[in-house]
Amino acid sequence: MSKDRPAPEPPQPLSPLVDAHTHLDACGATDSATTTAIVDRAAAVGVGRIVTVADDLEAARFAVQAAHWDERVFAAVAIHPTRANSLDDATRAEVEKLAADPRCVAVGETGLDLYWPGKLDGCAEPAEQEEAFRWHIDLAKRLGKTLMIHNREADAELLRVLHDEGPPETVIFHCFSSDAAMARACVDAGYVLSFSGTVSFKNAKALREAAPLVPRELVLVETDAPFLTPHPFRGAPNESYCLPYTVRALAAVRGEDAEELAAATTANAERVYGLS
Repeated sequence: MSKDRPAPEPPQPLSPLVDAHTHLDACGATDSATTTAIVDRAAAVGVGRIVTVADDLEAARFAVQAAHWDERVFAAVAIHPTRANSLDDATRAEVEKLAADPRCVAVGETGLDLYWPGKLDGCAEPAEQEEAFRWHIDLAKRLGKTLMIHNREADAELLRVLHDEGPPETVIFHCFSSDAAMARACVDAGYVLSFSGTVSFKNAKALREAAPLVPRELVLVETDAPFLTPHPFRGAPNESYCLPYTVRALAAVRGEDAEELAAATTANAERVYGLS
């Protein structure tokens, strides 16, 4: 993402939509007013509800606060796998308390990231990530919450841990970016796959081949803002109002009507997150 590129123009409205995964704090929200401003921009183009996601303890506190500031916002809380080495007893206790909040609809994002170890200073090692992932799976099951997974270069390892632990009732692979074989494995397990702006990237050949294989009832859409801005705005700052661009791109890849896909993904989000 480049700060030098201007923000995308608002898309033609597409309604109803739910942004299944964004980071309001990273998009510049700091209080009730700035949170509402971002959500208002999204609502103006049909994105009526937003799930804001934590990747560390400070972000988890913010996500739950934001969900109480604006009724259109819901929270997901966890410690990101690259930060799994910060999951001490005190952090576990606070994450569990935050995850139990009625405005928190998922435990996430958690999972495995095998790309960054050895490249990112302070990144948790794979064994630390796996231990934390197992703890988050248990937390989701104990609280009866959806599990939201971050996966980077860890397809087989994630499926192994989920099989070992026994998944909660609902599992979401956020920003699904794997190939057709992984898509089929997830579909066979009943996991929900959430698609971001990467599905619009012309060089994402494997992902664009996988996307049509997912039954409509297992599809969500997300921005992962401020990252992964869809084509032709790649590299510009992303925000929830950009979601219609991604939905239209996904619909084109799947050979579907964009309005029908929007309605279906909204119904799916309502179901998997228990949105009111």
